[in-house]
Amino acid sequence: MALTAKPYLREVSIRPGADIDPDRYPFGIPAVREMGTLALHPDVTFFVGENGAGKSTMLEAIAVAMGLPAEGGSRNVNRQQQEVSPLQDALRLVKGYKAPRWSYFLRAESAFDVISYMDSLPGHRKPSLHLRSHGEAFMELLLDLEDNGFYLLDEPEAALSPNRQLAALSAIDQLVKRGSQFIIATHSPILLAYPNAKILVFDQSGLTETAYEDTEHYAVTRDFLNHYERRLQQLLEDDQDNE
Repeated sequence: MALTAKPYLREVSIRPGADIDPDRYPFGIPAVREMGTLALHPDVTFFVGENGAGKSTMLEAIAVAMGLPAEGGSRNVNRQQQEVSPLQDALRLVKGYKAPRWSYFLRAESAFDVISYMDSLPGHRKPSLHLRSHGEAFMELLLDLEDNGFYLLDEPEAALSPNRQLAALSAIDQLVKRGSQFIIATHSPILLAYPNAKILVFDQSGLTETAYEDTEHYAVTRDFLNHYERRLQQLLEDDQDNE
């Protein structure tokens, strides 16, 4: 069996001696304050948690610390207009013995601006992805990722239908099998089902590794789909009682 260069990024932690103010964002977020050493899976690591739990903040900080723009894109996207948190300056990264051939930070919320930037570059002849729907453009960006890469995806399901999320799973798997490593922040129970992935929950206790079927995403989705009429009745009755 051939040796693999993965993982390209092995561990993330707070750098010893880093200037950290626990009253300053984002260091007061429990998952950041209590992160310890974050060991990454060589294939796929998922960040999950409620809104505001710090998963996208952590993903962005790792991306910037790896030399990628906060707004998304590759190292060739020289368009950093988005304000970033000070977290990336406090991170200590333990990398693998070999650098990835390609790196990309794919985030749904700023994909439009990144596409516009790429269209503006001299010699960019490819038909603009703006000619496609948001979901189609995002999917094409994913399918254009190269082998032996290091990729960070921030809530990709925001742009994708359930069927496209299944297609994204297949695309991710093909890239994993061809030497790529992923870190993905997501709320999608479909994407979280990727086999053997490491799932890290960001919550008030800090960071906890969990199994797929133990995630709130799986439990809530399964319960709703199996009992949706009852759950809707309970939710709507509660809303009426509160009026």
